[in-house]
Amino acid sequence: MNWNTLSSVEQLEEIKSASYQQPQLIFKHSTRCSISSMVRSRLERSETPNNISFHYLDLLAYRSLSNQVAEDFSVYHESPQVLLIKNGECVYDESHQGINMDEIAEQAAL
Repeated sequence: MNWNTLSSVEQLEEIKSASYQQPQLIFKHSTRCSISSMVRSRLERSETPNNISFHYLDLLAYRSLSNQVAEDFSVYHESPQVLLIKNGECVYDESHQGINMDEIAEQAAL
């Protein structure tokens, strides 16, 4: 899996803009949470869809950016959490054990 590290507010605008051409996924990860680590590992072992760009946010290192993601995309903050962005908006979000690559791929194809 090719993660793009998300570390600045400016990147959020780039993600929104790019989402008009290709779905963008933001994975909000807590490096101190075993569930979050398990979900990340499961995602990385899954077959990665070619039609999605994957972004990784270490929410402990970038807490204010994590809060900005929740605000910009009108979602409740959770960790771990994935947000699928299409046409500038979050069209799907899931957290904890509900996160799986098959569902992400299915939602991206809609």
